[in-house]
Amino acid sequence: MGGTQFVHPQDEQFAYQIGAMIAQEGWVLLNGGRDAGVMKASAKGAKDNGGITVGILPVDNPDWASQYIDIPIATGMGMARNVINILSSDLIIALPGSAGTISEIALALKYGKEVILFRFEVGGWLKPFQKEGKVYYINEVAELKTLVKERLAIIYNY
Repeated sequence: MGGTQFVHPQDEQFAYQIGAMIAQEGWVLLNGGRDAGVMKASAKGAKDNGGITVGILPVDNPDWASQYIDIPIATGMGMARNVINILSSDLIIALPGSAGTISEIALALKYGKEVILFRFEVGGWLKPFQKEGKVYYINEVAELKTLVKERLAIIYNY
């Protein structure tokens, strides 16, 4: 998850690297599907590395999806589609964004999902969730890969 515009110049590169990592591990990338920002860069990273990408679109037109989305799901739900993004994900990785990304973080926590914030500081309101082991802060892709593997192993008991 992440913004339609890059908050920091290096966010595009990080989103691409995270998409690539997801594909290289054989995982499916799911995001908001748009042809902008973190969504486009992460989907491109996954596609360039042989991955499968799913885009949950806020509009009712699948043609609105990024060219890097394999499976566009047109919802016509606007930002309410964020619930689908969260409920369809095993684990949430959030890169810097604004209100839409923060709403996805809040929804994830409401539904009991774990959230990994990648170079994304959103304030003290998440400290209680961090203490509960529901929120993690990561700054490097290699650390992210290790943490995602660890958390998925616990979620799926393998």
